Amino acid sequence: MNSFISAMTFADWKALSPTAAARLVHQRVASMPAAQQRAALATLTPEHALAGSLASAPPTAPLSGLPFAAKDLFDAAGLPTFAGSSFLPEVRTRVAAADGTFVANLRSAGAALAAKTHMHEFAYGLTGENAHYGDCEHPRFPGRTTGGSSSGSAALVAAGVVPLALASDTGGSIRLPAAFCGLYGFRLTPHHRWIADAVMLAPSFDTPGFFTANASDLRTTLDALVPALNPASSPSPRGAYFTLPGLDAEVATAFTAAASRLAEPLAPALVAELTALFAPAAELYAIIGGHETWAIHAPWFDRYRDRYDPGVRARLDRARTINAGQLEPAKVHRAKIRLAWASLFRDYDYIVLPSSPCPALPKADCTLANRNRILSLTAPASMADLPVLALPVELPGTGGLTTGLQVIAPAVSSPAFHHALRLHG
Repeated sequence: MNSFISAMTFADWKALSPTAAARLVHQRVASMPAAQQRAALATLTPEHALAGSLASAPPTAPLSGLPFAAKDLFDAAGLPTFAGSSFLPEVRTRVAAADGTFVANLRSAGAALAAKTHMHEFAYGLTGENAHYGDCEHPRFPGRTTGGSSSGSAALVAAGVVPLALASDTGGSIRLPAAFCGLYGFRLTPHHRWIADAVMLAPSFDTPGFFTANASDLRTTLDALVPALNPASSPSPRGAYFTLPGLDAEVATAFTAAASRLAEPLAPALVAELTALFAPAAELYAIIGGHETWAIHAPWFDRYRDRYDPGVRARLDRARTINAGQLEPAKVHRAKIRLAWASLFRDYDYIVLPSSPCPALPKADCTLANRNRILSLTAPASMADLPVLALPVELPGTGGLTTGLQVIAPAVSSPAFHHALRLHG
C-alpha cells in the first residue's frame, strides 16, 4: 500500500458510517496520481450515491458496509461496459439495463458498488497495459505493472481504495496481479454463473473471482459468496508442492520456503513427469484460447481493427490463423493434462505451484518472453478448469516486492482452501 494508506480490514470499513466510508473511497481515489486514476477507474460512483447504497444494505448481510469494485467486463445497471476497449458499447449494449449476476450477488450480500475498473483490453493480456486509458502501475512501486488483465481491480485493492474487488481469470488474470501486488485472490471455474453473462475472452477458460488485501477478508468473502465451502469436512487435507522451470532465483527460494509450510514436496520422479507434460501449456493456451477469442471478435474485428490496442490487435491477427492442424493436437494434449491433474488429486487434496516467475515487472520487461514464462506457471491449472487460491509471498531484501502461490484443488467446495489460508497465516 502507498505510504498515505493505512491497512484496513473489512471490520474497519464496517465500523465506518456510510457517509464516512463513501468519503474515504473518494479521498483515496483523489490521492492516486491522476494518470493512475484514469488507468484504473472506468467509472466511480458519486460520493452521495455510494453513501446511499451503503446505508440501504441490510445490516445483517455478510458484506454490509463494504464498498467494492468490479472489473469492467461485469455489467452494472445504468453503466456502459467497455472491457478495457474504446468501442465495445457500439457492438454490444450501450448501457446495461440490469446488473450482471456477479454484481447482483455482491449487492445481495450487502456490498455497494464503488467503481468499475479498467483492464487489459478485452482481458487479452497479463500486464495491465492499455493504450486507451494508460498502464496500471503497482501503487507502491511506480513504473512496475500491477499485472493483468484484472489490473484496475488489483490496483484499487492494493491502494486501499476498496477492500474487495471482482475480477476474472482466464490464463492467470487473478493469480498474477495477486502475486505482483501482494494480494489474496480466488478464482472459481469456467462456465460459472458469475462469468456466464460477462464479456468473454475464451469461454472454456474464463472464470470469475475476487481480490482482498488480507487472509481474514478473503475467508469472509468465501463464506459469504461460496457457501459450498466446508472447512470442517476434512480435518487435515493433504497437499504437495513442486516448482516449475523459469523462476528468478529469489522467487524460487521464497516459493519453496512458503510452499513447504503448506504442503510436502512432490516425489522427484513425478515432478519430472509433470514438468514435461506441462511444458507446452503456454502454447496450448495460446492456440485453444486464441481460437475461442477469435470466434468472439470475428464479427466486428475488421470493422474496428484500428481501434484495438495494438498488442491485442496483433494477438487477434495471429489467432485468426489458427487451424485444425494446430487445434486438434492442442486439445489432445489438454486432455492429457486434465488426466494428470485427476491422478494427482487421487493422492492429494491440493497442489501448490508458484504464481509468478518474478516480482512485478517494469514496463520495459513486459515482453512476450515474460508472458510465456508467466503462462508456463498459470496455464496448467487453466487447462484443467481448476479453482485456485492465490496467496502472496514477500521477497526478502526487495523493499516489499512480492510473488505468490497457487493453491489448486479439484473443486470450489474443497476444504483445502480454508486449510491453506490458515497455514499461510
